[in-house]
Amino acid sequence: METIYKKVDINEIDLKVLEEAGELLRNGDLVAFPTETVYGLGANALNEQAAAKIYEAKGRPSDNPLIVHVCDEKQVKKVVRSIPDNAKKLMEKFWPGPLTIIFHKADIVPFATTGGLDTVAVRMPDHKVALKLMEVSDMVIAAPSANTSGRPSPTTAMHVKDDLDGKIAMIIDGGEVGIGIESTIVDVTGEIPMILRPGYITRNMLEEVVGQVEIDSAITGPMKEGVKPKAPGMKYKHYAPKADFTIYEGENIRVSQKINERALKCLEEGYKVGIIASDETIANYKYGDVVSIGSRNDELSISKKLYRVLREFDDKNVDYIFGENFESEELGYAIMNRMLKAAGYQVEKV
Repeated sequence: METIYKKVDINEIDLKVLEEAGELLRNGDLVAFPTETVYGLGANALNEQAAAKIYEAKGRPSDNPLIVHVCDEKQVKKVVRSIPDNAKKLMEKFWPGPLTIIFHKADIVPFATTGGLDTVAVRMPDHKVALKLMEVSDMVIAAPSANTSGRPSPTTAMHVKDDLDGKIAMIIDGGEVGIGIESTIVDVTGEIPMILRPGYITRNMLEEVVGQVEIDSAITGPMKEGVKPKAPGMKYKHYAPKADFTIYEGENIRVSQKINERALKCLEEGYKVGIIASDETIANYKYGDVVSIGSRNDELSISKKLYRVLREFDDKNVDYIFGENFESEELGYAIMNRMLKAAGYQVEKV
C-alpha cells in the first residue's frame, strides 16, 4: 500500500484534504491525524473491520481498548448509554481538551473498538484539524496513537511515517503537537471517578470539578496478569525505546554521580549510552550522548520532548539509556508514568 501524505496548515485548513481523508475513513481505511496530545491513527469507530485494521497496523493486542474521538455532544450521545452528572461536569470544564472519559457503551459501538469491554473511552480533542475531520466525515473516529504498538508515541507526522508508512492509507501532517503525551483518562462509571491514565489534566484539576477522585493501582506499577485493561496504556509495556532504559531516583547530585559511573562503565565495554537530563542538571554529566529534555520549571517543555528524545536515541542505535526522575504532583506525574512504562518499571533508587 502506498500511503498518501498531505500537509495541512492548521490556520488555513484545506478542506479538500479532509474530504479525501473522510472518504477513506468511510471506506474502512486508516488515516493518521494530529491532535493536541499525540498523532492518532483513525478508523471508523462503528466499523468492526476498520477497528480491526488498527490493531493489525499497530501490532496492538486486541484487548487494549481504543479511544473514540468526537467533535460535539451529539456524537457523544451516539456512542454512550448515558452521560452521568460527573461526566457532564468534566465535559463542560475540559472539552475540547486532553481528557478521555470512560462511559458505559451504546450497543452501536462494536466490541472490536472497546477491546471486548462494555465501556467506551471517549474524548473531544482540542485540535482544529481533528475536529474538522470528524465534522467533514460526519463520523466518530477510533484513534489510538499512530505508532507501532509499544514504541514511543508520535509527536510529528514523520514519526508516524517512520512506523506506519505503507501500512495505512493516509497521513495528515499538521505540524508538531502541543502537549506531547496522551490524554488523561478518567472512569466515571462508578460512584467515585477514577484516573486510569494520568495526563495534562491532573488529579487536582479534576477534584476541583467533581470532588474526590481515586487513582488506579496500575498507574504506579504493572497490571496483574489476567486483568483486562479498562483503558489504553494500562497493561502492556508502552512508549519504549529499543535500548535498555533505567530511571534513577534521588537527589540530583547523587543521581548524576551514579549515572556518570554507569555511563563510563558501559562506554568502556563498547556500548553506546544516552542520558536524559534537564536544563538544570545537564552540566553534571561527562559521558555519553547527553540530552536535556527541558526545564523542571516548565513541565510542558518536558512532556513535549519526551517521546522525541526516546526516538532520537533509537535512531542513534543507543544500547543503554539512563534517565533522571521527573516526578511532581502536576504534569510531572504523567511524565513519570510514561517514563516508568517506557523503562518497564526499571528504577534504581540512589
